[in-house]
Amino acid sequence: MPLILTRSKRYKESLKTQKLDMLPVDQAVTLLKTFKGTKFDQSVEVIFSLGIDPKQADQMIRSSVSLPHGIGKSKRVVAFCPEHLVEAAKAAGAVRAGGQELVATIEKENFTDFDVAISSPDMMRFVGRLGKVLGPKGLMPSPKAGTVTADIAAAVKEYAAGKVEFRNDSGGNVHTVVGKFSFDDAKLVDNINAIIASVKRLKPQTSKGAYFKKITLKGSMTPAVYINIQ
Repeated sequence: MPLILTRSKRYKESLKTQKLDMLPVDQAVTLLKTFKGTKFDQSVEVIFSLGIDPKQADQMIRSSVSLPHGIGKSKRVVAFCPEHLVEAAKAAGAVRAGGQELVATIEKENFTDFDVAISSPDMMRFVGRLGKVLGPKGLMPSPKAGTVTADIAAAVKEYAAGKVEFRNDSGGNVHTVVGKFSFDDAKLVDNINAIIASVKRLKPQTSKGAYFKKITLKGSMTPAVYINIQ
């Protein structure tokens, strides 16, 4: 039996002002803010539909970016690091930090109550054992995302403050949060332009045709607005 999606009255009201035209970033944000709000502060999201082949390793998109105005919430970060860096990692905002004992805890307890995992390069030979636990949840540290680094404290501080990590899915889409509905329009525009520039820089040399097929802006509970960056 097919799933029937029921939209709320608020969503249907917002559809009345929705435009299907592609708009410059500032106009897209202005239109988004006209949609009816909710009792909670919605996240604002950008979804890129990219002209890449996700099956090709050299066309995978994965990176991270510190947005100019953050995303409106802190993140829970764990750090895999040698003993002499543990206190610095915790002082920078890590909820847990440690070496082989932290790896063992995650293995035994299946502990994944965090948003980002940072690792020093020398710890990756131990962290690699956690692939089956962290991999499916997108939590495995990666040099491409900047989560494998010798500067543990700096990385923890950036991610705890809301640094955004993004990657493409199996359909060639990149989905990321760029702020909150309560943000000033100008701050959302700055953040959106920053993420667009970051994704643009990652265009694979082997991708053919249009790289940005579609860029969608939406709140957690709003219709879509389409961005034109030409």
